[in-house]
Amino acid sequence: MLDRMERLSLRLRVFLFFVVLALGGVGVILAGLWIGYNKVPPGVEAAPAFIDAGLVAIFGLLGLIVWIWLMFDEHVAKAILKLAGLLRARAHAEVAGDIDLKHVRYLGDLAPAAQAITGTLAETRNALAEAVERETTRLAIENARLQVLLADVPAGVMLCSSDHQIVFYNGTAHGLLSGEMTPGLDRSVLDYLSQGPICNAYDRLVQSQQRDAACDVLCVAVQSGQMLAGRMRLVTLPGRSAEAPGYVLTLRDVTADLALHAGREALLEELFDRVRRPAANLQTVLASGAGEAGEGRAALMSEVGSLSQAITDLAQRYDTEHGNWWPMEDVQASELVESVVALMARDRVTLIAEAEPLVLHCDAFQIGALLTHLCERLVTVLGARALSLRIAVDDDGAGALLTLGWQGPVLQIGLLEGWLDVPLEVGLANVTGRSVLEAHGTEAWPEPGMAGRAILRMPLPVARPAKAAVAPARRSAVYDFDLLDREPSGELAKTPLRDLTCVVFDTETTGLLPSSGDEIVQIAALRLLGGKRVPGEEFESLVNPGRTIPAASTEVHHITDAMVADAPPIAVAGRRFHAFAKGAVLVAHNAPFDLEFLRRHEADIGVQFDNPVLDTVLLSAVVFGQSETHTLDALTERLGIVIPAEARHTAMGDTIATAAALEKMIPMLEGKGCRTFGDVIAAVRKHGRLLKDLNSPEHAPE
Repeated sequence: MLDRMERLSLRLRVFLFFVVLALGGVGVILAGLWIGYNKVPPGVEAAPAFIDAGLVAIFGLLGLIVWIWLMFDEHVAKAILKLAGLLRARAHAEVAGDIDLKHVRYLGDLAPAAQAITGTLAETRNALAEAVERETTRLAIENARLQVLLADVPAGVMLCSSDHQIVFYNGTAHGLLSGEMTPGLDRSVLDYLSQGPICNAYDRLVQSQQRDAACDVLCVAVQSGQMLAGRMRLVTLPGRSAEAPGYVLTLRDVTADLALHAGREALLEELFDRVRRPAANLQTVLASGAGEAGEGRAALMSEVGSLSQAITDLAQRYDTEHGNWWPMEDVQASELVESVVALMARDRVTLIAEAEPLVLHCDAFQIGALLTHLCERLVTVLGARALSLRIAVDDDGAGALLTLGWQGPVLQIGLLEGWLDVPLEVGLANVTGRSVLEAHGTEAWPEPGMAGRAILRMPLPVARPAKAAVAPARRSAVYDFDLLDREPSGELAKTPLRDLTCVVFDTETTGLLPSSGDEIVQIAALRLLGGKRVPGEEFESLVNPGRTIPAASTEVHHITDAMVADAPPIAVAGRRFHAFAKGAVLVAHNAPFDLEFLRRHEADIGVQFDNPVLDTVLLSAVVFGQSETHTLDALTERLGIVIPAEARHTAMGDTIATAAALEKMIPMLEGKGCRTFGDVIAAVRKHGRLLKDLNSPEHAPE
């Protein structure tokens, strides 16, 4: 009986107390009336008086008790619940600020005492923070150095646990594995790489029983189809079990290399095949002595022509592919001309340069060295003056044209050929201007210019407008080494809150009624792992709703019809979001609203949104009591979370605010005894009058 009473809320227990008090008072009055009625002398008509007096006493007592209960509920029970929520926020969520005593003023000295406790707690935390500040700063510096070092590692690097879950990845690995489903912590690497080679390599290394064993791996990126060459090495970190070691996997894209080698092999095979036949025929004609006769001479000339044509065709194809083997990079044309200007200024030669907004695919260092070499020769040999350099789009628009101009005589071809044969000072042996041109599959030639000027032209075949440049890959590394120690619970209901992988999301829509045709116009989401937000693991997409956006909705979220005109439809954006949320618990503020928009399009998307769900509205009710206001603004204000005005009512802004609220409420829920997912579901289902819990029965505890 006492256990059942403890499970009831404070307000309900207070209400039951006054119910018992009312029933007891009514019972006492009725007993008194009955005793008094029995003492009335026979023949005296006192019943009506007793009944009237009893009814007045009963209703008066009930009214007095109800009034006292209402006052007690409002100023004591609710105040205690509010004070408990405020204390829990300061104890577990590290919310700062004084407690507003006006809502708990009827609790006497309890509220000031709570204020004093929170103040002392804040002072203790500040003292502790100062004590560890130096160590924290040192660790932050070390972490920043690690991030800088890993950012420039050209290979993709990942650390995976023994069950192939990703624990660490750098920006290059993120770029190699990305597709419709982007890489993320605690996801299986087998979702991104062909399973067979990875599992086979790991099993062989484990069976070898050699510490720090390593082997090479050739696998395929599942989403892009790229061929990746990698190296796997077992690793057992300090404090981790050596029975099931994790592994480090380094990857690089060899798709282009393999294609280049395959092309070269095909070219060589064709070369031998096309040259072998005419050569054999020539040998036959010459051996037969028919070279003097007319028919023999014609056959001989035909075979010679075929051989010459084959060699010419193959040489052209070789020249086209010749530069593909040399490592190139994308570089802004403006950066190239600025480096040449700086090098010429070092030699006290003024060079006027300009470049259109282009991105060139070249070896910028070698091209710059060649241009500097040519400028120096023009000045010292020809006495050229007023040098200029310009990089612009070629006339046919297929590439870029580099034009070097000067005031002086036209450069002779023979002289240019000699300059191109001179070794360049690039730190590599046998690198000449000619080899640089050949590596880039181009050539250079002089010609007369206008107004007494001469020019040298050099096309660079690969270029694109700067605005079309590919966005740089994310440079930072993402990791959570605690994943190496995590033991899978096997059952979601028994999984601790801090071990959940959560995807917090929000949508913006054309209106509030999906059943009346309103649609999603934006989806945003981010991932939480270990109760903390994972940096960089975000999803954001505009959505074409297939209908006009009402002006009233645009005033709220500022999304216009023009902004979503080229956006993907919900069938595409929804599938990408579903891939992002794979295997995670979905979290939203008022989740039934957002999920209704998604679930009505499950047929078009081709998936089902059957993820487990947490709703921060219901979590707020569990932590702060159902009588509080549970809007996102009210919740974040209680938790000390500031939402910038420009971010409110944007999908990502509200997502970030909801995620911050969840981070702070997790320790508060643990403080209330809700330590597992099943505990939380059991608690939120007590607040079904606010919102319906969307989880299926198997997600709840038994």
